[in-house]
Amino acid sequence: METIPANLPELLYIHDPLCGWCYGTSPVINRVQQEFMGRVDVSVLCGGMVKGDDAGPISASWEYVRQALGDVEKATGVHFGAAFKALGEEGSYVYDSEPPSRAITTFRQITQDPAHTVAFAHAVQMALFHDGQDLNNPATYNSLLTPFGIDVAEFQRRLAAPETARATQQEFAAVARIGVQGFPTLVLRLGEQGYVLARGYQPYEQLRQGLEQLLRAAA
Repeated sequence: METIPANLPELLYIHDPLCGWCYGTSPVINRVQQEFMGRVDVSVLCGGMVKGDDAGPISASWEYVRQALGDVEKATGVHFGAAFKALGEEGSYVYDSEPPSRAITTFRQITQDPAHTVAFAHAVQMALFHDGQDLNNPATYNSLLTPFGIDVAEFQRRLAAPETARATQQEFAAVARIGVQGFPTLVLRLGEQGYVLARGYQPYEQLRQGLEQLLRAAA
């Protein structure tokens, strides 16, 4: 008789597409996915860092963002592209977490694949922070879908659907209910229990040790 595999522990990567420290955390999350394959499932949630009345031209926060870029690069090893820096210096780009979060929601709905959704979320951040692309423009996502073999017309239809916008808002609300204060936050879900593994960026080795400890305790 075939045995149904037990659900693996789930690592919730709670991030925001506009969060520079999350961009720096993506390579760490990719490595966790590889090294803990078969032991831990990784899922990504969007938190809505900049939304509603807080959304507006990047010029309003650029001084702060510009100063933080160097800190993120030094701590994490990622690189912010000249195109993104030019976007910030020009100042009119509207910083709004909702459109890219809605794109990630759309991708998740179509694929039903948490691992691919994590990879797509990273591609969305690369598009902004490395290539300086406009995440508010639906067409930006078309080329990001190519590696995943997703039909562009279907993606765009769902992206524009009111129910997708509602699902995105529900995700923001769910993250707020968890009590997340900042991004990234990593939560390990073991059955009905959730354990905060990291608040803010952590190097891989530190994260690995914390994860191993929690998994041993659960076993």
